[in-house]
Amino acid sequence: MTHKPMMSEDEARKRLDWQNGVFDMHLKCKESVSMNFLGKTIEIPPNVFSPVPWEHNLLAKAVVREVRETDRVLDMGTGSGVQAILAASKSSNVTAVDVNPFAVECATANVNLNKLSSRITVKESDLFENVKGKFDLIIFDPPFRWFEPRDIWERSSADNEYRTLGLFFEKAEKYLNDKGRILMAFGTSGDIVYFKHLIRKYGFRRRQILKESRVGWTYFTYRLTR
Repeated sequence: MTHKPMMSEDEARKRLDWQNGVFDMHLKCKESVSMNFLGKTIEIPPNVFSPVPWEHNLLAKAVVREVRETDRVLDMGTGSGVQAILAASKSSNVTAVDVNPFAVECATANVNLNKLSSRITVKESDLFENVKGKFDLIIFDPPFRWFEPRDIWERSSADNEYRTLGLFFEKAEKYLNDKGRILMAFGTSGDIVYFKHLIRKYGFRRRQILKESRVGWTYFTYRLTR
C-alpha cells in the first residue's frame, strides 16, 4: 500500500527536505558521541541514531515519570539503549530490541557500562519478531517520516510507506497485558494526522503527556491505552 500524506504537497515536500537534511548530517558524522541522562552515560557510535539530548528528549522524560517498579517493559527500537536504561532505574525486567545490529551492539555496551545487565535484556528483532510474552509498558520512538530509508541507520527516522508503524499498531495489543500502556513519541515533522488515524483505527485511546515546539516542528509524547 502506498502512503498518501494527510497534508498538502508543499507540506510533504518540507518533510522530505527535512529528512534529506537529517541524512546529510548523518553522512558527515564520523565520531562517537557521549551523552549524560540523569547520571547515566550513553555512548553512541556514528552508525547508531543519536538520541535527542535530555533537555529536549520528551520520551525520556516521560519514561522516568511513567515506569513503575512492577512493570515488565519493552523498549522497541532501542537504538543506543537510553530509554531501556532509564526504565531500568525503576523496573528490574526490561527487554530492549532493535532491527539494527549496530544498535544492538551499542545498547548492549551501554547497558554494561551502566551495570544494568541484570535488569535489561537486549535482542536483535524486527519489531516483535523475536519478542515473547506480554508487557505492562511498551516504549516506542518510531521513525517519523514515510520515505524509503537509504541504509540501516536511516531506518531509525524513515519508514517506507509507514509499513513498520502500521505493523506495530496491528500487533501491539497481542504483547500488552491487561491495562498495559504504550509510550510513543511523534512530531509534526512526520505525518502526525496519519499517526493519530492509526491510533484510532487500532482501538487505542491517546493522552498527551508532554509537548515542545523546536526547530520549526512540534513534538509530543503520548500514553496509549486500550
